[in-house]
Amino acid sequence: MTDHADPELVDRLARLAGKRLTARDGLGVLGICGAQGSGKSSLAAALEHRLNGVGVPCARLSLDDLYLSRAARQKLAAAVHPLFATRGVPGTHDLALGLAALAALERGEPAALPRFDKGSDEPMLRADWPRAPARCRVLVLEGWCMGAVPQSPGELALPVNALEAQEDPQGIWRGHANTALGGEYQNLFARIDTLVLLAVPGWDIVARWREQQEAELRATGAKRAMSPAQIARFIQHYERLTRHILNEMPARADLTVRLDAQRRIVSL
Repeated sequence: MTDHADPELVDRLARLAGKRLTARDGLGVLGICGAQGSGKSSLAAALEHRLNGVGVPCARLSLDDLYLSRAARQKLAAAVHPLFATRGVPGTHDLALGLAALAALERGEPAALPRFDKGSDEPMLRADWPRAPARCRVLVLEGWCMGAVPQSPGELALPVNALEAQEDPQGIWRGHANTALGGEYQNLFARIDTLVLLAVPGWDIVARWREQQEAELRATGAKRAMSPAQIARFIQHYERLTRHILNEMPARADLTVRLDAQRRIVSL
């Protein structure tokens, strides 16, 4: 992931938030959807900094910060399908936690915002969660499948990669994830007032970007950095829904930002 967000895009979204979200009473929610490595986290952080800097109380929350603990995912894996031990797809998040934080923000409270530590693969202690500013006007809500809609049964029928073909031949895992996406996730996504899609050139680029991220982690000596083989398997958990998003979301997103292979903006 890049260390900084594109200044033009930050400026554009800050103006968009100022015009569309702060003109209304209460909290406005800006949703950012983007595949792994697309820069959505950096963009959300830069936008939060910009809006707070110009006097618009702003906070950010990532769908990644709502991941279930390893123990909870192991229970899900035992009850439904082993692939749910890996965080990622719908069904591996605590949506009630996110909705509770959002409700507190709507009440104008300086709410504690959940955070997840990917290094330990566990939620951070509540005492370490940051607090949103009181009377928050804008929440930047970002995630790899933010605002996604479920697939049809026909679309679920055939596996999209080796992981699905070999480890989910009956479609139990992907079917359960799809059902979860059509449930409480839609309650969270319905709170989005403006949806922004960071549209990557294609799935192969996502794999390349993820390898770049892990290479940076390995260079720092991080214990949980994945090998190329581990990355190849891990990202297959995300492939189905990422492809689906790239196909259907551009037609309904409020703003689609098309990126090239170097994460440069091709069009807004």
